[in-house]
Amino acid sequence: MYKIVEKERLNPTVTKMVIEAPLIARKAEPGQFIIFRAFKDSERVPLTIADTDKDAGTVSIIYQIVGGATMELDILEAGESLHDFVGPLGLPTHTEGLRKVCVVGGGVGCAIAYPVTKKLHEQGCEVHAVVGFRSKDLIILEDAFRAVSDQYVLMTDDGSAGEKGLVTAALERLIEEGNQYDEVITIGPLIMMKFVCGVTKKYGIKTMVSMNPIMIDGTGMCGGCRLTVGGETKFACVDGPDFDGHLVDFDEAMKRGAMYRTFEAQARDAACELLRKGEQ
Repeated sequence: MYKIVEKERLNPTVTKMVIEAPLIARKAEPGQFIIFRAFKDSERVPLTIADTDKDAGTVSIIYQIVGGATMELDILEAGESLHDFVGPLGLPTHTEGLRKVCVVGGGVGCAIAYPVTKKLHEQGCEVHAVVGFRSKDLIILEDAFRAVSDQYVLMTDDGSAGEKGLVTAALERLIEEGNQYDEVITIGPLIMMKFVCGVTKKYGIKTMVSMNPIMIDGTGMCGGCRLTVGGETKFACVDGPDFDGHLVDFDEAMKRGAMYRTFEAQARDAACELLRKGEQ
C-alpha cells in the first residue's frame, strides 16, 4: 500500500497527490510514468510522474478527473493509501547536452512539461517555457514554471490571464525574435502538439512530443497506444512516451483515441453510480 502524503486541488478538475514511494522516487526521471490502482478491483492506469523528492521518498502525480479510474483515485484523501503504485516505467526524456530549449505545454500536459523544464534548468540549459490554458481558472504550476524558466510565456484562449491566443503563436514569435533552439519539447493535447510540430518543421527545429495522452494499459499488451512514427509501428508506453514529433502520424493517433470515448463515458457513469450508492 502506498500512502498519500498530500492532496491539493490545483483547479476544479485537476488534483496533485504526493505519494510515499521511496524506491520509485530514487530512480524516476522526467518523462517516465507510474501505473496505479486506487483499489484492489480498480482499473490499472498510467500517469506521468510530475515531480519527485528523493530525500523524502515521495512521488508527485497530477491527474484530471476524466473517467472511472480517476474518479476512484479522487475519493482517496491524505493519510489513506493506493493499492498499487508501480514504476518508474517508460524511457526518460532526453535532456543531456541541450543548451537552449523551448518547452511548450498545454492544459494538464503542463504537469508533464514541468519536470522536464526543471531538469533542463538544473543542468544549466537556457529554458523558455510557453504554456497554454483555456482560461485563468484552469492554470496550474505557474509559480513552479517561473522558478525554473529563463523566460515564461502564459497564454489563455480567452485572454483572462497572460496573453490571449494559442501557444503556437507565442512559439513562432520567440523563433522570429531570433531565439535559436537546439530543440522544442511539447506536451499536451494531440491537436496542440500536431500544430506545434507544424510550426517547428517550417524552421527546421527538432521537436520531441510526449504521447502519454494515448496510453491506456501502460505495458504494451493492450495495443491502445499503438502509433505510426516514421512509417513504423511503435507503442507509446514501451517505445516512448517521447518521439520525434515530425515523424508522428497525429491524425491516426487522434482517430484511434476517439474510439475509446464511449467506453470512457460508460466507465465514468458506472463509477458515479457506485459513489452514489456508497453515500446512501
